[in-house]
Amino acid sequence: MYNLIGKIIGCIVIIAGLLFFGFMAMLFTTLQGGVKFYTPLSAVVTAVLILFVILRMFTPIKPRILYRSLAVCFGLCLLAVAGYEINYAYHNSIETVGEQDVDLEQYRPFQPYTKAAKLEEPSTLKLESGLPRIDGATAFYPLYAAFVQAVYPEKQYDLYDGEVMVSKTPQAYENLIVGNADVIFAFAPSESQLEEAKRKGKELKLTPIGREAFVFFVNAENPVKGLTTGQIQDIYSGKITNWKEVGGPNEAIRAFQRPENSGSQSMLERFMGDKELMTPPQEDVVQGMGRIIEQTANYRNYKNAIGYSFLYFATEMASNGNIRLLEVEGVKPEKSTISSKEYPLTAEFYAVTAGSDNPNVSRLIEWILSPQGQWLVEKTGYVPIADPAVRSASCRTGRQDWIWIDRRDTSVLSLNLVDTKREYCYKK
Repeated sequence: MYNLIGKIIGCIVIIAGLLFFGFMAMLFTTLQGGVKFYTPLSAVVTAVLILFVILRMFTPIKPRILYRSLAVCFGLCLLAVAGYEINYAYHNSIETVGEQDVDLEQYRPFQPYTKAAKLEEPSTLKLESGLPRIDGATAFYPLYAAFVQAVYPEKQYDLYDGEVMVSKTPQAYENLIVGNADVIFAFAPSESQLEEAKRKGKELKLTPIGREAFVFFVNAENPVKGLTTGQIQDIYSGKITNWKEVGGPNEAIRAFQRPENSGSQSMLERFMGDKELMTPPQEDVVQGMGRIIEQTANYRNYKNAIGYSFLYFATEMASNGNIRLLEVEGVKPEKSTISSKEYPLTAEFYAVTAGSDNPNVSRLIEWILSPQGQWLVEKTGYVPIADPAVRSASCRTGRQDWIWIDRRDTSVLSLNLVDTKREYCYKK
């Protein structure tokens, strides 16, 4: 009788100890971001050890059998850990193409190492005070850094705070709408961004300053060279699910997307029209105190992957020799096909304002549309908005190598575009 009571008390003490250490292990793995694997594994190991203690103390099962069973359980756990880590390592070894791969520091204005384009002559506009607060998409930071380098006073401009910052498209639109920025450089806003501006009583004015190509890319080893717009829509709506359906290998298609309200995701949504987008691949991201959230996965260059971006970002800022841009409707995305609009997925990008009372905002935009501003657009790697083939005449500057053009194209988006029929001075 006393022996049984002693066993029960001993069992309770041991189980309490195991529960304590099991709880601590689960808490630690949760804080380290292991909530989907290591936390459940800790619970399983704790439960197995508790069961082992109970069976060992209160059943006639031979100890040798129990110890062997325990060893098998631990062996299976180790195999599970090995499989998980191998898969995790393989996943992380696949190259990504995204904003996390870009070093924006190399484009910061007025730095001796900067890659931001520079004018070959003094700027016709110089601002010393009342500087417009600028923000924008990651892909346009090299461009507006070049504008700043030409027009703003020379000093240190922090990348993420101050008069010249870069906070990605969704945050840039939010900063503009709430008044933390006077002008942003981005592609057209999403429907939700337009609705947010309307709720805040703001009217977004979009002044086109250049053109760019919306591009799709695949692993360089993928034999598919191009797709039609219909095939791309069918891939991203989930209708086409295997590369063999478009002339490729017999492999399932991994169709990556971008985060909601990003410039490229908004472009994809407009491109899809009334076709519903499929659910994008997700990935876990660890936040403060071990909280795990699911977000749209960054493009990883699997052999069966497809992703999208804009030409300059994909080929200059996040250049990756292991991806290949796809032709669309048989046309390659190049500056010449963007300029001629032969490439079907050409989009304008904008200087976007929301009613700033800073008078230098309009002066800055006027200058961006001038010969010097448009030269920097081209020098950076984008296609200028002006089309010198429309109409030629001598420029008011009296220089024979400049002509005036009249921009008439407003077909890209039925948004509130401004200055769509004014004349600009543009270099031949």
